Amino acid sequence: MSTNVPIIPAENSIPVGPLKLAVMESCRDLGSKVNDYLVDFRKSSTSVHKSTIAFKGYEESNYLLNCSCPRFGSGEAKGIINESIRGTDLFIMTDVANYSLTYSLCGMTNHMSPDDHYQDLKRIISASVAGAKRVNVIMPFLYESRQHKRTKRESLDCALGLEELINMGVSNIITFDAHDPRVCNAIPLSGFDNYTPPYQFIRAILRKDKELKIDKEHLMIISPDEGAMSRAVYFANVLGVDMGMFYKRRDYSTIINGKNPIVAHEFLGASVEGKDVIIIDDMISSGESMLDTARELKERKARRVIICTTFGLFTDGLEKFDEFYEQGIFSYVVTTNLTYRCDALKNRPYYLEADMSKFLATIIDTMNHDVTLGNVADPTERIQKLVKKYNEGDAFL
Repeated sequence: MSTNVPIIPAENSIPVGPLKLAVMESCRDLGSKVNDYLVDFRKSSTSVHKSTIAFKGYEESNYLLNCSCPRFGSGEAKGIINESIRGTDLFIMTDVANYSLTYSLCGMTNHMSPDDHYQDLKRIISASVAGAKRVNVIMPFLYESRQHKRTKRESLDCALGLEELINMGVSNIITFDAHDPRVCNAIPLSGFDNYTPPYQFIRAILRKDKELKIDKEHLMIISPDEGAMSRAVYFANVLGVDMGMFYKRRDYSTIINGKNPIVAHEFLGASVEGKDVIIIDDMISSGESMLDTARELKERKARRVIICTTFGLFTDGLEKFDEFYEQGIFSYVVTTNLTYRCDALKNRPYYLEADMSKFLATIIDTMNHDVTLGNVADPTERIQKLVKKYNEGDAFL
C-alpha cells in the first residue's frame, strides 16, 4: 500500500474561517502587498464552492483589519480593533525590527524598540483572541531570536516570548530564517513554521546578473561561519556547485558590545580563485563579520562577491558598506523586504531586494484552507526550474 498522502488543492478545501489580516504599523508596506496578492488569489480561484455558505467572506476586495495601538502621553498604549472579527481566521503581522517608528513619551520622542513592537502585538492579540476563531502570528524577524540559548546565568528571552504567545491563545507562529530554529522546542505542542527565502534570493540575483554561470567551475557558495552551514549546504546542493566555510576564531576572554571579538577568519574549502561567490547568512547586523568575509574572499582572488541575507538590519549604518563597494570588495547585497529598510539603503547602487510578499500571501492562503504546506515550504523544484530558464536565456524570470 502506498504511503503517499494525496495533496488536496487549497481552493477545494473549506477555509478555517473568513480571512482577516491585522497588519501592525511596523510592516504596513509589506502587509499591503500581501493583501493585494490575497485579493488576486481569491479572485482568480476556480473553486466551484465559492458561493456556498462554507466560503462566506472568501472573496473580498480587502482583507486588512481596521486596528491600531494608540498611546497616551505617558507612553502607555492600548490595542483597538474597530470592526467585528467574530469567527475569523486572523493573521497578525508585525516587524519587531522596525526602528523608524516613534511615539511621544512625556513630551520626548522615543523610537520603538523590539520590546515596544512585541507589547503592541500582545495588545492586538488580547483584543482579538476572544472573538476570532483562530489567531496566527506572522513575525518575520523572530522576537529576541538572537538570545536563543543559555550558556550561563542569563535569560532565555525568545523561548519565554514564544511560550507567552501560545499561552495567550495564539495557534500558529510563522517566522523566517530563525537564528536557531531549535528554539521551537520551547513550544513543542504548538504550531511553529520557519521558512527560508532561497528561491527569492536566486530569482533576484538572476534577474539582475546575466553574467553568472551556475556550475562548479564558476560559482561557489560560502558560509561566513559554522552557524550558516545548513543554509550554504542547501544552496550548494540545489545549484549543483561547491561550498566553503569560514570559521570565526574569537577571543572568548573578552566581551565587547555583548560579543566576543573575532581574532581571525579561517577558511575551509577549495580555492575560490577566479570564481563568483555567494555568501549566505540569516542577517546583517553591524555587517562587520560579513564585510570581513568578503574581504578575505577577495584576497583569495575571488572574481565577484555577492552577499545574501534574509534580514538587512545595518545597525552601524551604511558607510562601511559604501567604502567596501567602492573598493570593489563586493558587487551587491541582497536582502528580503521582510523587515524595515531605510530609503538610503534602497537607493544604494549595490542593493537588491528579494520580494517575499507573494510567498507570504501563499502561506497565509494555504494555512487559511488548513491544507499541507509541504509544496510551499520546499522550493527545490522551483529553484531548479528557475535555473533552467536562466540557462536557456529566458529574460523574464
